[in-house]
Amino acid sequence: MDDYAFYFGHVLSNSFYPGLQRAIGVGSAFEGWSPREEDVVYQVLIPMTPPRGHSFHLELDSTEQRQGRNFRVRVQLECTCREEQQAENMLCFLHHPEEELRSNQDPSLLHTLCTDSYLDVQKTARWFYQLVRAIWPALPQSHNWHLKLLPSRRSCQFQVSNGRESFRIEMLFGVRRGDSDIFVSSQPREAHTQSTAWPETYAVAEMKFFKHIAKQAPHDSLHLKCLQFFTRLLLGFSFSTYSMKTIVMHLLNVVPLSQWRRRDFLQRLLDISDGLRLFVLAKRLDHFIVGNQRLPRVIRLPPDVQRAQPYNLFHHLAEEPSAHTQAINEYLVLQKWFKRIILGEQ
Repeated sequence: MDDYAFYFGHVLSNSFYPGLQRAIGVGSAFEGWSPREEDVVYQVLIPMTPPRGHSFHLELDSTEQRQGRNFRVRVQLECTCREEQQAENMLCFLHHPEEELRSNQDPSLLHTLCTDSYLDVQKTARWFYQLVRAIWPALPQSHNWHLKLLPSRRSCQFQVSNGRESFRIEMLFGVRRGDSDIFVSSQPREAHTQSTAWPETYAVAEMKFFKHIAKQAPHDSLHLKCLQFFTRLLLGFSFSTYSMKTIVMHLLNVVPLSQWRRRDFLQRLLDISDGLRLFVLAKRLDHFIVGNQRLPRVIRLPPDVQRAQPYNLFHHLAEEPSAHTQAINEYLVLQKWFKRIILGEQ
């Protein structure tokens, strides 16, 4: 990804496409755990900045969002008539005639990756695919590795293999909210997300939380093993991996890190199991990042995210009695499996 970042910068330096910053590793692979080690997807988030003569403005979608907020990225042209930019032979998109612009300058971002003045996720994804394919032959890895592009409408997914090893990578792209660790990104939250909708993502903040824990925890801490155990146990159940990760993050924030060692392994597993039971019965599991006043200082949140009411990840249990009944029944089955594996009960 660092090699790609170098060539991204070289290719795009004088263009009117978004600037691409260094990739940030997010998700389970970069947090130190994975529900299925044999099927790891390495997710990276690539921050985008506006090109010369453009600015990005984030506009909140006013419709109610249960599991997070959607934004739109409005692209606005800016005056570039200042002398230092004229020296670069750039024509001002606002103050030069259209004919002169068409004849002497590449089109603005509004005419390439936007729909109705808003940055379009699907158009941006197709542009990313073109970049990745075009730059790959210049990378040193291309001599020994084979690149295979995989279909995706809101990200750039590809696989690299050399006959012995294979890695699957997903490039997400987004715009940072101010100087915080919160982004609006291309990753969809729902099955049918509009092409100009950019969901707010907390993946970078969550990754930084796990890195902070790793620095503070004893060398023999088993908090990641606890998380991995339960996410594998959940396969086949309706409880999401993200819900279990959220429960573990809440526990890590209140249980001293000195109590996650090998000798505490069984007790922490019991805590996680009890936590799941209590959250299911209460029909409520608060999002870990949104509205959390007890996060480590290294995690930077915009004021509105810090003050917001946490999203209820179990809102569907509160609204659908049948879903709540199913969740309780699934928990009872899960508890039996858990006791059989850990405690040896029949």
